[in-house]
Order: sequence, then C-alpha cells, then structure tokens
Amino acid sequence: MTSENLAALLTPYAAVTPELASQLLVYLDLILKWNARVNLTAIRTPEEIVRRHFGESLFAGAHLGPCATLLDYGSGGGFPGLPIQLLRPDVLVTLAESRARKAAFLQEAVRTLGLTTEVWPHRVESMDDNRTFDAVTLRAVDDMPAAIAAAAFRATHKLLILSTLNPQIPPDFTIETAVPMPESHDSVLIIAHRC
Repeated sequence: MTSENLAALLTPYAAVTPELASQLLVYLDLILKWNARVNLTAIRTPEEIVRRHFGESLFAGAHLGPCATLLDYGSGGGFPGLPIQLLRPDVLVTLAESRARKAAFLQEAVRTLGLTTEVWPHRVESMDDNRTFDAVTLRAVDDMPAAIAAAAFRATHKLLILSTLNPQIPPDFTIETAVPMPESHDSVLIIAHRC
C-alpha cells in the first residue's frame, strides 16, 4: 500500500497529510507483523485495518476539539489513541492496556514512531485516584457499561465513545452529539461532556 492509497481510503474520515500517511504506513506494517502473534485485531486485510481502525480513530480525533490530555481506555492495538496522537501531536496521550503482550506492542509502536505517548500497562482502575484527563476514549472494550463508568471517573471534560451500541451515559455527563461513522451502517461516535 502506498501513502496515496492510504490517504484515499481515509478521505471520508479525516484530512491526511503526507507526513501522517507515512506514519500510518509504519504503524500498519507493525500491526501486520505483530498481529499473527498477539492477535491485535480480528481484521486482517490492510485496507480494512486502514478504514475501520485508522479511519474511525482519526474521525474521533478530528472531533476531539480542545484537549490537552487524553486517556485511551483499553487501547488494545492502539485504537483510537495512537492515530489520534499522530493526528494531534499537541495532545498528551496515555494508552491504557492491561494485557502484557498488547502493551508490549504499544510500547514498540510508540518507540518506532518516535512518540512521547505513555503506555500504561495495567488496568485503568490501578491508576492513582488523582490522575485525570481532559478526555477519555473508549472503543471495543469488554463490558462497555463498566468501562464507561470507570472512564467517567477519569474524564474532567468529555468522553468519546466509538460504539455500535446505545451506551448508558453517567448522570454527570450529557451527550453533546452522536455522529454516524463514515462508511458504516451502525457505528457512531458519541461525545459526552461533563455537566
């Protein structure tokens, strides 16, 4: 895949500069190499990884708005946190992933891409209670209702939930918008602000 092909696949989701496309190609190569050993994603084709994982992540990043710090809760293969970090280098991103092999992949991706992104290789609940973030993202996490409740505790301003469900939003948050994902029939980006 070339930078031009990648940028064309991502056109419905976000504007992609040549530099961003180049970084995403490096990231894609890492995913493809590690996926056989670590099972980062069930999606195997490069085009679908670009559309579903990179595209949806960049779409969330394009809707992030003002933000200094972001926690990607249950980051897995780095979605949506790593593409958001590449799109928004001004944001201090923390990728939280408790599974050791996936956390090792994230550390390798951060190192290879030359990022300052933090990888938290533990459960989010084990963070110091005082540790909060302007925004928290959630995508494809186990037990979404419990994850949203735990994420809300860490979010000082907003939650960004990439989901196909109609999630229960904590009472101290209000849904600002629910934006349908491009190229999808049932995925949506829900942005909820703290009241």
